[in-house]
Amino acid sequence: MKKQFIPITFLFAMILMLGTFSSVHAQANIIGKPIPIPIQYTLQIAQTDFPNQMNWEDAKKACEALGEGWRLPSKDELNSMYINKNTIGGFSPNSYWSSTEMGPFGWNQYFNYGGRISDPKTHKNYVRAVRAL
Repeated sequence: MKKQFIPITFLFAMILMLGTFSSVHAQANIIGKPIPIPIQYTLQIAQTDFPNQMNWEDAKKACEALGEGWRLPSKDELNSMYINKNTIGGFSPNSYWSSTEMGPFGWNQYFNYGGRISDPKTHKNYVRAVRAL
């Protein structure tokens, strides 16, 4: 029986396609069915958090990588999310990043008691993406 060899370019193409599918699938899992904030209907919130906590720079890039206008929420948008957390659902009781920055610090909010503070951008916090309607 003669052995058949698969061209290496075909293997690389398949690996790239699987990586793209995986990335698209992960994005769909995060965005889910976007939820409008009940008070602020000009904003949609991704249905779930990203699976891992991230530093501020990675959080910003991850939200933008979702495409179609997805981004980190401003500190005021994040506070609206906190106020409506029970309606929106799925939040961790820990800290979430906002897009608001102050030099080497990023603004974040705790979803267990509502405290709003700034952390060094190197700290890791939870991330939930938003986009304007």
